[in-house]
Amino acid sequence: MGKATEIGVRRTTVQVGGETISCLTAGRDGPAVLLLHGTYWSRVWLPVLDGLAHAGLRPIAVDFPGLGRSGGELTLETAAVPALAEWVARFAATLKIAEPIAVAGHDIGGAVAQHLLAKGPLGISRLALVNSVTYDSWPAPHVARLLERTATPDEFLLARRQAVTTDLAGAATGQLIDEYLEPWADPRSRRSWLAMAGAAESRHTLDLVPALRRSTTPKTLIWGEDDAFERVEYAEKFASEIPRTTLIRVPGASHIPTENAPGPIARALAGFFANPQP
Repeated sequence: MGKATEIGVRRTTVQVGGETISCLTAGRDGPAVLLLHGTYWSRVWLPVLDGLAHAGLRPIAVDFPGLGRSGGELTLETAAVPALAEWVARFAATLKIAEPIAVAGHDIGGAVAQHLLAKGPLGISRLALVNSVTYDSWPAPHVARLLERTATPDEFLLARRQAVTTDLAGAATGQLIDEYLEPWADPRSRRSWLAMAGAAESRHTLDLVPALRRSTTPKTLIWGEDDAFERVEYAEKFASEIPRTTLIRVPGASHIPTENAPGPIARALAGFFANPQP
């Protein structure tokens, strides 16, 4: 991550519930924007952090317990979306982030963000979803297959290598793929990932739809159009049914569009979160 250091992105840690939690951040002042990952880790947000900071925001991309660079370990109970939402509230309180908070979510992190908006326990001022799970779009079949039997570490890493190669689309290089895979060399991280995958249930997003349909909070969706699982059709449905939602498509990008079009996505997120209008 040499380039990230040069442009001012830094990794910090904080103690939450007795565990060392890691996050990427940029900028020191300005309104906080909390960035939540799903079945990857905070690395998905790295390409856009500097752009958000240059817009006067303070982005904070946190690693959930047991994932990325964070300590701890997720279980089936603590990896469920409602439990992760409760954990995010504790994390925000630890950092003394004033509510309401601007939140963006990718993949299952988007389900957590939707839960926070629809049910709390954290006040949300603006919501952005990037190739997020919605409705009944999850769990993905390739994720479910890893749970059908006990995979060896080599089998697990091979499956994740195949997934990240597809999800990075045209941005995939050997070095970048290795960066994404690196945390899963730790057995604790692999167990946490399997817990998150095992806890994945579409009811956690389907149950939120009535409250989301009543929501007047501004929302934006940013979507890699070539995502084969979190398909753009789900984003179109969300934008058509959920009030105050806009959809931004990213052609030529798959599940991790921040790597394919970091500049345009950073500008879109910055414009959305830095806009003072209600």
